[in-house]
Amino acid sequence: MKNKSYIGLSFIVLIFGIIFIPKIISRIKNGTVVQGERIDAVSNHKTAENGLLTIGPAPSFELTNQNNKKVSNETYRGKVYVLEFFFSTCPSICPVMNKNMVSIQNEFFGNPNFGIASITINPEYDTAAVLKEHGELIGVKSSNWHLLTGDKEYIFNISNKGFNIYAGENNKVAGGFEHSGLFALIDKEGNIRCRKDKFGNPILYYDGLEKEGVKAITEDIKKLLNE
Repeated sequence: MKNKSYIGLSFIVLIFGIIFIPKIISRIKNGTVVQGERIDAVSNHKTAENGLLTIGPAPSFELTNQNNKKVSNETYRGKVYVLEFFFSTCPSICPVMNKNMVSIQNEFFGNPNFGIASITINPEYDTAAVLKEHGELIGVKSSNWHLLTGDKEYIFNISNKGFNIYAGENNKVAGGFEHSGLFALIDKEGNIRCRKDKFGNPILYYDGLEKEGVKAITEDIKKLLNE
């Protein structure tokens, strides 16, 4: 029985060698031993002289702002802008995000090459009129800060599939919706940009809830405005 087991094991090892060893050798020669969609995406990021990475094009969108005007990603062409997902009746993280976004607005107020896109994930309540009132309440002053509404499914696709920034409905949480507190940074050409963390990995998005995240994105906005 033992001999049969050894023979069977030897046969498996032989087949593995025939099939996989040539592939492994080929990957070693080509420098692609570690391979996969996630690794490929990271390895394809380009680092600019200012140290910021280019992740790839931001998703396209067309929505309605607080002044009932159509706004799209092309509206921001030639501008550096920050994008977030929120809703006006959010009782948890949004007030913090609002405060931090206002501080970013104030830092670059008057600069025509900077903008903000705040997309509601509760568009059935957050109409253009509601968003206009909300903007006045939180301190929106810049003409380049658009609070955006539209079709709910369309917005959820932009968030979850386009940016991969989570947003969803949940009647078990306060406010009925849950979402990330992340800010996306987009350059003048419409590309998502970011810095690396202390381990050298792309952060992808900035923490919109913490002072460190706001400080980091403010520094990087300045870099992109000078590109």
